[in-house]
Amino acid sequence: MPPMADHDSRAGATYGTRNVLDYAARVHAAHDEGLAQAFDAPDQRGIPAIQVGPSEGKLLSLLMTLAGARKVVEVGTLAGYSAARMARALPEDGHLWSIEFDARHAEIARENLVAAGVADRVTVVVGAGVDVLPTLEEHGPFDAVFIDADKENYDKYGAWAAANTRPGGLLIGDNAYLFGKLVDEEDRSAAMRRFHEQAARDYDSVCIPTPDGLVLGVRR
Repeated sequence: MPPMADHDSRAGATYGTRNVLDYAARVHAAHDEGLAQAFDAPDQRGIPAIQVGPSEGKLLSLLMTLAGARKVVEVGTLAGYSAARMARALPEDGHLWSIEFDARHAEIARENLVAAGVADRVTVVVGAGVDVLPTLEEHGPFDAVFIDADKENYDKYGAWAAANTRPGGLLIGDNAYLFGKLVDEEDRSAAMRRFHEQAARDYDSVCIPTPDGLVLGVRR
């Protein structure tokens, strides 16, 4: 069977130009006022603009729906955009625990979660991920864990997720290409590779080729 006419398998080929990506986001992942406030907060409040994009945010929401998620952990809140996306997909009795290292970022995130209408479904916990995660275990097992925080600890976060996620639950890890440095000789590169290898061992997993890679795994 001949290849589809619009498919190009050459290494590095991509059709995701900025105008194409912007169009797709407008059609499939549009923001209402609450989501826009959270997404725009980094630029307006002096926070690094390193949150997931609109399409990745919508993907997180759809994944929560597909998994029937009720209990979710997020490592890395920032301004609350991804938390708002996921929380909106949870049922009324669902809950998301989101961990943020920076207290100011956490406070801004709480404001944005109120504006997005999901404050009752999200608890923002301030502290380092490696310290906070053990305190959440009493609420588990969890249906999904989303990791988007300090890259040098991804392997630790992934190991915690594998131990505290139910069979069939999701592991999601953003920036899995590590800004193009995944195979470099750096400590955080080695930590990210361990994260990938753990995911492949403990989950049925794939690394989705988003702009910086998104690991998705289903717990075995």
